[in-house]
Amino acid sequence: MYKILTLNNISAVGLDRLPRDKYEIASEIQHPDAILVRSAKMHGMEVPATLKAIGRAGAGVNNIPVKEMSEKGIVVFNAPGANANAVKELVIAGMLMAARNIAQAWKFAVELEGDDAFLHKAVEDGKKNYVGFELPGRTLGVIGLGAIGVRVANAARALGMKVIGFDPGITVERAWELSADVQQASSVDEVLVKADFVTFHVPLIDATRNLVNAERLKFMKDNVVVLNFAREGVVDEAAMVEALNSGKAHAYVSDFPTNLTKNHPRCITLPHLGASTGEAEDNCAIMVADQVRDFLENGNITNSVNFPEVKLPRKGSHRLAIANKNLPDMVGQMSHILGQHKVNIAHMVNESRGDLAYTLIDVEGEVPAAAAEAIRAIDGVLNVRVI
Repeated sequence: MYKILTLNNISAVGLDRLPRDKYEIASEIQHPDAILVRSAKMHGMEVPATLKAIGRAGAGVNNIPVKEMSEKGIVVFNAPGANANAVKELVIAGMLMAARNIAQAWKFAVELEGDDAFLHKAVEDGKKNYVGFELPGRTLGVIGLGAIGVRVANAARALGMKVIGFDPGITVERAWELSADVQQASSVDEVLVKADFVTFHVPLIDATRNLVNAERLKFMKDNVVVLNFAREGVVDEAAMVEALNSGKAHAYVSDFPTNLTKNHPRCITLPHLGASTGEAEDNCAIMVADQVRDFLENGNITNSVNFPEVKLPRKGSHRLAIANKNLPDMVGQMSHILGQHKVNIAHMVNESRGDLAYTLIDVEGEVPAAAAEAIRAIDGVLNVRVI
């Protein structure tokens, strides 16, 4: 029986992917094999020695101490793309709200007081202050062409916009999904100088902090609209507000309200609604539950943020799943130990990712406890499971 600890309310649709004859699931449980989490902060949390995996029902993993988990051989999964449609829709909505001055016009209408005759006259007199512009023919810059960025780019093309995108690490899968009409840029600056709208779909790391800053705003187009549905910190908000105040920028749309932006007349701030749909929560929970289940039952890794992707069809009666540091002769030492214990290897695969590696070994017959212990004792081995 596998034990699953939930740190947040996880969609029941996702939890139903874990059959109750094999899984015990609770918000308070001792000795869990895996943790399922949404936004709960795990930094500083005491990690049980039994823990083998963490499944984040979402894309970002800032709330998880990934480096610490890696050092313990704990695989951290996320659900990239499961909330992509929800975020895409909100980005498109943000562009429309900014272009048509909808937030400001709505505020104007809500604050009107008087009888209907007065309201009708005030509306006709005031609407000229909220004249906007249309999207077709405008250029959208997309920084980050992952699951969300590609969908945003394609949706913008369908609305008649020109699109230019940049992502030095775009995968073959995403490249196939991307509309052929999307222009590929060679740098962030090339996107920013050409865009009427710019949207970010990147994680917050040192290289992406303050991608929009005072220097870059100087050469961006006049009346540019900046949209941040990625992470707080991707945009230098002090510089952004200064650009709004000077008339350089038209609007800033952000999913991360701050005291600097939430009351600014040219800012539209939303309470982190990007993935807040029932469909997205279900999709994320289903994806991460399936990944954690496949890992616990078969040792396979899909969509891990710290270990390589490894899949191996089952061929032997037992399987060794080994997480280790990416060091020379690790596989040789494992194979030698199995040979010493007369264990025949039926099938195996080894993959690395940076400083970490992961090995699956299918064997004929059982794995003696002494063999597993000897492999566990190899310098650099982080975790060993016999499945």
